[in-house]
Amino acid sequence: MVKHILRERGIRLLPHLLKLHFATMKIEFILPDEGVPGKERGVVFAFWHGKMVTGWLLARRLFPDRPISAIVSLSGDGQILSETLDQLGFRLIRGSSSKGKEEVRTGITDALRNCGVVAVTPDGPRGPQHRFKYGTLRIASELRTPLLFAEITHSHPRVLKSWDRFEIPLPFSRITVRLHTIALPEFPGEEALHACADELSTRFADETQ
Repeated sequence: MVKHILRERGIRLLPHLLKLHFATMKIEFILPDEGVPGKERGVVFAFWHGKMVTGWLLARRLFPDRPISAIVSLSGDGQILSETLDQLGFRLIRGSSSKGKEEVRTGITDALRNCGVVAVTPDGPRGPQHRFKYGTLRIASELRTPLLFAEITHSHPRVLKSWDRFEIPLPFSRITVRLHTIALPEFPGEEALHACADELSTRFADETQ
């Protein structure tokens, strides 16, 4: 019972601590020439799993007046993340490519058709690191939805020894966010889809890790 109470209180405090922590950062945005996609269409906002501490909060800053859906796995860690994101105002889509796939597909499709933002970690929840999975790319292509990828660099991160080399930026760090708008083509078959995923994975792989 005590552990349960402490866990609940910790989860309730976490969003506030994250926002306070984020407020100390000095952030530089480098925008694409064509700018950020407008409200008249949906957008997939992507960032690597290892940069999610910054990525989720960036989504709220970049799209303050738009509904944002977050894809979160059904694991125990995913439950903690989902409760935190719920308090930050995200709509939740629970599942992954290995479990709850159809529910995820339906959730993404509905959000994008309603001109919402879908925030994803394309190499999550289990990796491989910096490798795009196919599902979100396929849906975005079918709906003619742009992909906005955030290339995030922390000046002074603490890097964990996890599969994704998870980064926790230290207080008062500098964060550089280079945004890339990608218009996905129509894929005539799985081979073309896989080739696109490989090209994007190579293009945005973080060579500092």
